Amino acid sequence: MKRLIGALFVALLPLAAQSIETLRWERLPLPVTLHVGEERVIFTDREMKVGVPANLKERLRVQSANGAVYLRTPMPLQNVRVQLHDLERGTLVMLDVTAIEPDGASALPPLKIVIESEAETQKTKTPNAPTPVIAREPKDLPVPILLTRHASQNLYAPLRAIETVPGISRAAMRTGLDLSTLLPALPVACRAVAAWKMGDMSVTAVLIRNTSARTIELDPLQLQGDYVAATFQHLHLGQKGGADDTTVVYLVTRGRGLADSLLPISVGGTAREK
Repeated sequence: MKRLIGALFVALLPLAAQSIETLRWERLPLPVTLHVGEERVIFTDREMKVGVPANLKERLRVQSANGAVYLRTPMPLQNVRVQLHDLERGTLVMLDVTAIEPDGASALPPLKIVIESEAETQKTKTPNAPTPVIAREPKDLPVPILLTRHASQNLYAPLRAIETVPGISRAAMRTGLDLSTLLPALPVACRAVAAWKMGDMSVTAVLIRNTSARTIELDPLQLQGDYVAATFQHLHLGQKGGADDTTVVYLVTRGRGLADSLLPISVGGTAREK
């Protein structure tokens, strides 16, 4: 029995000793090495959409599920740019992927990517640290600009860079909202992700994803509905499946939310109420 227990203990040592390599995202591309023919997993603890150049889809297999990304390639690669897009917060993480032959080396350990906002918040948050002075926006700055800046910072900036603006708070948002009339002339899929309010105005951040094989130029005049202001995070969308096929538009409304500002959805040639 003692020999059996000892044998089991020795057998489990490689598993227990297997480490996880940690990389910190600080706005610089992260180098990721693969072994040809071997899968490597990357943990992010967030739901990520993976963008891979169209010419590499046959050479680099990418799968993502439950906060993990799985990479595998059958051939050597040199500094292939892969983009991870945090669907909840909008953070973009760049990876430079290189694949080499194993040459008898042991399997590479899993990777864990720590998003900058999480790491820096913990690093700078000390018990004796003085309370930082938050720069306030001028009181006479238009509310639509304040709301749009605040929404953009919440989706794209690290936590430490988000400015506190008195009067702005999260707003309730209808889930499963049909946004098919928002950009009806473009081959895109739209989904509302978050909303904020200030006084009688509110801003809704809408994720826009290209569903076609062509690039798309974005123009606020293409938006359909009743809005006080509309601002795109980026002015174009890349081809479907590319690293730049997704962006966000910020829609500011007054006295009502996005659901009541959209055009009616047409059914059989006649409009029906939303």
